Amino acid sequence: MRAVAFKEVGGPEVLRAVELAAPVPGPGEVLIRVAYAGVNYGEVQHRLGDFGPPEGETVTGLEASGTVAALGAGATGLAVGDEVAAYLPDGGGYAEYATTPAPFVFLLAEPAELGGGLDLRTAGAAPLVLTTAYGVLAGAGHLAAGETVLVHAAAGGVGSAAAQLARSLGAAAVYGTVSTEEKAEYASRFGYDAVFLRDGFPEAVREATGGRGVDLVLDPIGGPTRLASFEVLAPFGRVAVYGEAARHPDLHLPVLPVWKNNRALTGYNIGDLSRRAPETLRRHALAAMGLVASGAVRIDITAEYDLADAPKAHRLLEAGENTGKAVLRVGR
Repeated sequence: MRAVAFKEVGGPEVLRAVELAAPVPGPGEVLIRVAYAGVNYGEVQHRLGDFGPPEGETVTGLEASGTVAALGAGATGLAVGDEVAAYLPDGGGYAEYATTPAPFVFLLAEPAELGGGLDLRTAGAAPLVLTTAYGVLAGAGHLAAGETVLVHAAAGGVGSAAAQLARSLGAAAVYGTVSTEEKAEYASRFGYDAVFLRDGFPEAVREATGGRGVDLVLDPIGGPTRLASFEVLAPFGRVAVYGEAARHPDLHLPVLPVWKNNRALTGYNIGDLSRRAPETLRRHALAAMGLVASGAVRIDITAEYDLADAPKAHRLLEAGENTGKAVLRVGR
C-alpha cells in the first residue's frame, strides 16, 4: 500500500512516500481503506518524537475516513463496505489502509449514530478535532449553560469547532485569541463574540467581561499564555489544558494562588481516554459529530493535499500559518 512514513524524528522532510504491507486487523479491530486523513498538530508532535522514538517505518495520522475493508474477530456493528469515520489512537491514517479498535469507528450514514450523513471529506477531518473540542468543553471543562469561554488558537481546527460547540452547550459568550489580525478575521466567522490578539489578551478579556473574567479557558498552547490565562478566570473558573503547541518547558504552578483565587486546572488528553475510558471517548465523538451531521456545527476545510504532499501540510501547520482544517486525499 502507499503510505507516508518516517523512521527518524525531525522536521517535515523526514516524512517520505513509501510502499508498505497493509496492516491486518487484530481481535476487535477494523481495517479501513482510507479516503481522507485529517492533518493535526498531534501528528507534528508524533514526527518530532513527543510520543517516543519511531520503530522502523512509522505512519502517523490520528483520524481518517473511508470504507470498512475487513473486520477482526469480535468486531461487531459494522460490515465490509460501510462508509465510516475513525479515530486512530496509534496513528496510521497517512496510508491507504489503517486499523483501529471498533469503538473508535463511526458509521456515516447511520441515523441512530449521527442523526444524518456525513460526506467522506468532512468525516476525514472530524474524529480527532471534534472529539477533542467537545471533550475539553464538556468533559474536562464541565461547561454549564450560561457560562463564558475563552478559546486560545481560535482559528485552528479545534478552535473553530470549539466556538460552535460551546454555543450548542449553552455558553453565554465565547471569546478567542489568535496570533495575527488575519486569523482574527477568519475566526470571527465561527460565532465568537470577540477575537483578541494573544499578546495582551488578559486586559482585553477583562474589559470585554466588565472585569469579571471567564468561567473556562481552553488552552492548547502552554507557557506564558497558560500562566496569563489564570489571571482572567472568574470565581471557580477553570483552565482546561489540551495541548502544548508552543513546546515550552512544563510549568511549575504554586497551589496557594489557585486556592486563594478560587481557580482550577484541568486537562484533556484523547490518547489517555482511548486507553482508560474508550466508552467516554465514543460518547463525546458521537455527540460532536452528530451536531455536524445535523448542520448545527460546521468543519471548515481550508486546504486539501495529495498524500505525498504531507510534508508541505506539516510545514505550514508547524509554522502556525494554517487556519481551519487541512486534509490529505488518500484514496485513489
